[in-house]
Amino acid sequence: MEAFVNNSLSIFVDESGDFGAYNHITPYYIITMILHDQSMDISEQVRNLDAKVRSLGYGEKFAIHTAPLIRREEIYANEPPNKRRALFASLFFFAMRCPIQYRTFVFEKKLFDDAFLLEGQMAKVLSSFIRDNLAFFQKFDDVVLYYDNGQTELNRILNFAMSTELSTYSYRKVLPIDYKLFQVADLICTLELLDLKCEHGELSRSEQLIFHSKRELRKQFIKPLQKKMFPA
Repeated sequence: MEAFVNNSLSIFVDESGDFGAYNHITPYYIITMILHDQSMDISEQVRNLDAKVRSLGYGEKFAIHTAPLIRREEIYANEPPNKRRALFASLFFFAMRCPIQYRTFVFEKKLFDDAFLLEGQMAKVLSSFIRDNLAFFQKFDDVVLYYDNGQTELNRILNFAMSTELSTYSYRKVLPIDYKLFQVADLICTLELLDLKCEHGELSRSEQLIFHSKRELRKQFIKPLQKKMFPA
């Protein structure tokens, strides 16, 4: 289902966190936007990723979800670390080979007394990002927002920012299994959260089994990925 139209910009959005009260387990709310000029074909990269996923024993229609992969949950419960790392790496290298850019927004929940203040700040930041880069967005005949409606609050914020700053845009509800770039947004949210953990603490046992050390995580995944960041 990854068929796109030329001169359109796809924006795939995923999040990590929730709008509940601050606690030490979920101290951040992270939003990642993947920007893809649809005139730049990624069908070969998609085929290569599908082939790699099949070689690891997963079916044709399979969505990589990085958080349970790392924590050895859900479908990954009985998978050894090396296989889970290989699956994570396959999605990472897919992202690196695709002609995409990304921007991640991090909000420290402890700075906001309630969810309404957090929502307001998110709307302000996302609107400012679009406004500050309006010349880029206006190069396209259409801007298409892809989100899975995972959180009603974020859905509302995204549509507010897009409708306020852009004269026209389209919205698509997405299933992760249908779009690899949505899975990449999930991957980047996870890596951003891991980078924050590296700054302020240590990796968990589950994270060490996949990435081995903070140094290796940053060297092999986080720093290379940052080359894809949309310029400030």
